[in-house]
Amino acid sequence: MSNQKPFTLEIFVADGDPDGLRIVERTNWSGKAVIFPRAIYPEVREREEFKQTGVYLLLGPQADGDGETIYIGEGDPVRPRLESHYANKDFWTRAVFFVASSGKLNKAHVQYLEARMVSRAVTAKRVPLENANKPTEATLSESDRAYMEVFLENILGMLPVLGVNAFEQSAVIAGTSKNPLLTCKGGGITASGQDTPQGFVVQAGSFASKTETPGFKKHLPTFVKLRNELQKNGVLVSEGAKLKFVQNYTFTAPSTASSVVLGRSSNGRTSWKDGNGKTLKELQEAQASH
Repeated sequence: MSNQKPFTLEIFVADGDPDGLRIVERTNWSGKAVIFPRAIYPEVREREEFKQTGVYLLLGPQADGDGETIYIGEGDPVRPRLESHYANKDFWTRAVFFVASSGKLNKAHVQYLEARMVSRAVTAKRVPLENANKPTEATLSESDRAYMEVFLENILGMLPVLGVNAFEQSAVIAGTSKNPLLTCKGGGITASGQDTPQGFVVQAGSFASKTETPGFKKHLPTFVKLRNELQKNGVLVSEGAKLKFVQNYTFTAPSTASSVVLGRSSNGRTSWKDGNGKTLKELQEAQASH
């Protein structure tokens, strides 16, 4: 069971279009999120929220169309920065920004939030960053720093609900009787992992095949690209004739995890097994029958 506390979000669909402008507020919090597609920016930029100080995210597809990329920034207020990005940055298709009640955020606050969010995204390694530089944290008083850490916690709690997973840290794996630690073996390598609500987490210290089958390269270029990215960003490092996970990493699905581990097409529901040899599929079917 998660140690996170439950919370309530209120979503106001400002123009009646579920894909249009949305204002999202969290119960007992002074902040709010504003979400909109790039296409309607000229129509919504006059709203009061755009005149406030805040931290923002620009999101769009990667250059090859496979996966998402993100840019993190701050503005005092946000509108001039978004105005510039609307004119000069081509990649983004939607934006999310966070502001607070009047006077609650200042320039130093949002600079601190920007730096912390960039650092968090770099550590998570879930989505490529468009940011060219890593900003430094603004110097804040002890009380302001504590206030911003709570503000950041609320932002990070909301973002996955809003479809943004760039900042999620991979879960700490602790096997239980209901959700045991699983292994995937093949070609002389062994990886350990666990199915979680966030995705399938492969444990640090696990190994992956250094080679890929011809069919894998031909038919699963998305997974080949993912393996290359994990090596490029240091999640997978070379160790002899194998690749090693140096941190826990969350994959979108068990099959994605097992295919990356084995370097070939793999059904994760049958490749991941518990200590008694039961597959993930068998474990899930047994749980469903109770």
